[in-house]
Amino acid sequence: MSKINQLQAAALKAPVEKTTPVKAVVKKAVTQKPVVAKAAPTKVAAAKTAVAAPKAVAPKVVKAKPVAKEKAPKLKMERDSFTMPKAEYAQLYVLKERLAKLGNPAKKSELLRAGIMQLTAMTDAALKVAMSKVPTIKTGRPKKK
Repeated sequence: MSKINQLQAAALKAPVEKTTPVKAVVKKAVTQKPVVAKAAPTKVAAAKTAVAAPKAVAPKVVKAKPVAKEKAPKLKMERDSFTMPKAEYAQLYVLKERLAKLGNPAKKSELLRAGIMQLTAMTDAALKVAMSKVPTIKTGRPKKK
């Protein structure tokens, strides 16, 4: 298995952590008793409270904080170079234009990564058939003229 397949397999096997829905957090925050600070009693305040009936205190509305998501570990990138025929390389631009018209622009590297994901998802027989359609080419940099 190549490095990329191992990374993809690890990402697919990683457990997904469930988070508390925002509605539940808001409900908990609203149902809690309000916190009211009491001042030290003075002679005037004591006289007023003895005469006047106690007022109903409106509950304090607490805004729910957004649930913080854990940051995924930063992926290490791998740079590489490869050789491909001009006709196949031009297909990258055709696909980029199609995706742009569909409202989903993509980069060359994203197209290549999507292709690798599709190959990885294939059965062994389907992968073998797909690879038999790809001609073998001489690798390396072209000679300067």
